[in-house]
Amino acid sequence: MADSYVRVRGAREHNLRSVDVDIPRDALVAFTGVSGSGKSSLAFGTLYAEAQRRYFESVAPYARRLIHQVGAPKVEDITGLPPAVALEQRRSAPTSRSSVGTVTTLSNTLRMLFSRAGDYPQGVTERLDSDAFSPNTAAGACPECHGLGTVHRVTEESLVPDPSLTLREGAIAAWPGAWQGKNLRDILDALGHDIDRPWRELPQTDRDWILFTDEQPVVTVHPVRDVGRIQRPYKGQYMSAKRYVLHTFADSKSETLRRRVQGFMVAEPCPVCHGRRLRPEALAVTFEGHDIATLAGRPLSALARLLRPTAGRADDEVAPVLARDLVARIDVLTELGLGYLSMDRPAPTLSAGELQRLRLATQLRSGLFGVVYVLDEPSAGLHPADTESLLTVLGRLKEAGNSLFVVEHDMDVVRRADWIVDVGPHAGEHGGQVLHSGPVAALADATASATRRFLFEPAPPAARPVRSPSGTLTLRGVTLHNLRGLDAAFPLGVFTAVTGVSGSGKSTLVTRVLADAVRDHLGAGEDQQEAADGDAAGPMARARLTAAEGLAAIDRLVRVDQKPIGRTPRSNLATYTGLFDAVRKVFAATDEARARGYTPGRFSFNVAGGRCETCQGEGFVAVELLFLPGTYAPCTDCHGARYRPETLEITYRDRTVADVLAMTVDAAAGFLADLPAAARSLRTLQDVGLGYLRLGQPATELSGGEAQRIKLATELQRTRRGHTLYLLDEPTTGLHPADTEVLLRQLHGLVDAGHTVVVVEHDMGVVAGADHVIDLGPGGGADGGRIVAAGTPAEVAAAPKSRTAPYLARRRARPDAS
Repeated sequence: MADSYVRVRGAREHNLRSVDVDIPRDALVAFTGVSGSGKSSLAFGTLYAEAQRRYFESVAPYARRLIHQVGAPKVEDITGLPPAVALEQRRSAPTSRSSVGTVTTLSNTLRMLFSRAGDYPQGVTERLDSDAFSPNTAAGACPECHGLGTVHRVTEESLVPDPSLTLREGAIAAWPGAWQGKNLRDILDALGHDIDRPWRELPQTDRDWILFTDEQPVVTVHPVRDVGRIQRPYKGQYMSAKRYVLHTFADSKSETLRRRVQGFMVAEPCPVCHGRRLRPEALAVTFEGHDIATLAGRPLSALARLLRPTAGRADDEVAPVLARDLVARIDVLTELGLGYLSMDRPAPTLSAGELQRLRLATQLRSGLFGVVYVLDEPSAGLHPADTESLLTVLGRLKEAGNSLFVVEHDMDVVRRADWIVDVGPHAGEHGGQVLHSGPVAALADATASATRRFLFEPAPPAARPVRSPSGTLTLRGVTLHNLRGLDAAFPLGVFTAVTGVSGSGKSTLVTRVLADAVRDHLGAGEDQQEAADGDAAGPMARARLTAAEGLAAIDRLVRVDQKPIGRTPRSNLATYTGLFDAVRKVFAATDEARARGYTPGRFSFNVAGGRCETCQGEGFVAVELLFLPGTYAPCTDCHGARYRPETLEITYRDRTVADVLAMTVDAAAGFLADLPAAARSLRTLQDVGLGYLRLGQPATELSGGEAQRIKLATELQRTRRGHTLYLLDEPTTGLHPADTEVLLRQLHGLVDAGHTVVVVEHDMGVVAGADHVIDLGPGGGADGGRIVAAGTPAEVAAAPKSRTAPYLARRRARPDAS
């Protein structure tokens, strides 16, 4: 290509305003701008989407049916665009069978090494196929646990937490409530069991039968007659508590029900393979004295050390060739700060940043040339010490003849870019313009840029004294993952930042151990923003503690994460925050609505009645095309309004309910200012910097940072009672430094109101402004899990053994470094 630029003309994807921009190839290009400004719409929604569309045009029509395709972007013309590979933060839906080894394909090579070069037991003449070393194949999986390594069981203790209760009083907590639970108790009564005797006094044989039998007898039940109500005898079939729990967990479509019964299950290592997932004949094969399950469970850096002697052999036998390939690929992962991971680490336990870096390492070994790599915040979840290695790897991809288009908020990464495309000036409808496209240094002349200040204009740190704690919450003898007998003290009434390199144990300590300890003390109902733990494989391991002190000072627990506020377009800002309830009520209270007998339900797009039935209240219909990507089109009946014409005849201040959903938060704040229930929600959304979002914006269009701030705003609008502990895991991920300032104002406001905030964080600007810092490490995985420094930011910055200390010291000395 003679022209060395990708030239975009008339890009209109999402909020882009007919953008024209020229971007150099063979360069590291950073796309910057505040959250929601349109930078991802340009990088991913326009450039990558167009490259993918062009590639699919070269694929046979029949093959296109087998590939997930995105629609053509809204752009007039793009020239000079090479093939593109996208490495996004957005995760798919990995199962427990997906692991580090399968994501990187390292497990394929390791299985081949054991198949071709393993040491077989004496007398075995036939070598096993590589599939026999995979727990994901019928040839290799342990027949007892089907290759999962764990079996999920129920015990008398898990099903009956309080044996002093009678069956009538609900001793079997695992059973359903309401009529179904009463039905099972009535059946037991008809079978001759004493349902009014304390559980612990029942004969053991009866207790075992009630809980664990596979029998399902059918008996005639004569229910006790309620006053004024005749209940006829009926045939009832018994189902044991074990059968009910396992059946519900395996087959129920209700996530709420599955989560409930999951609490009555215990995960145990498989009694046959002892958690190693494979058949005995595969585990009998060794390499350097170890079976494949042992090597897959080692940290990658340790596995590479074991393989290096074999890899260094000069012969061309199978073992050195395969070992060299494994070591070379593991070295890239170690360089990206992932050496602490083991090959058997389940993919669902990985952060989005870890998954992206695993894919990045795979691309580095692919040897592609002339490709555009479009990356979504590759520094997300990275400690500053690991970011240096990331930049080295990105540099090698560029030197190999590729282009890197990186959506990024870390100013240290942006400073190292060759070119910067800054989008803004603000978010949503107030953004969508390219403010600068050129060398990084030239951004200093873009006065409208929100990024410029954080790159070139250092501001003095906020002069705020370190707060004094009101008490201490102490966890002793913590053991989970790489935390081994750890003692950790969290001061109350202050802002605490937990730091450390990737894999040091930060999230395990805060979002698992601390959260579980407080929730167990309070009861699960107190966690207002709790996300479901575990995955389809079953319950997650619980931490072991020797003591937890200071819990009595906590009255509420709130976890705020970046998970979506909904998985379908039906969930949106207005429904999640609850402000739409107030909107529907005000429409139902109008004279015309009352005359027609319309209730608030009439103005919901989620229930039959007022919604458009053609699109079921979606506002659009899916158009499936045989050989082309499926697409969405506005509903032909309601034209995207979501409601029936009769519903839209009702107006409030000359606006329909569809008009209100189309308003931005800022516009709605003025329109609904005298509606207290809605005004409070809208004000808190503005306070966290989300005034640009539309009320009806689908949850699927929101970034992780936007979802997190919506959750925080929902919590802020509540009337808070007592002392609340707020836990946040990397709250600044996906946020521009300007948005981080807005978020921190709210979090520090919570502390000023007497609450406790604990954040897991890599942003040294956030850490420098904390009252207390807990630094874990010194490394990741087996080399981490210990507290290497704790105290004020100044004290931790001076800690000699902390890898965080030099970066924190630099941030305190040079406040422009993000």
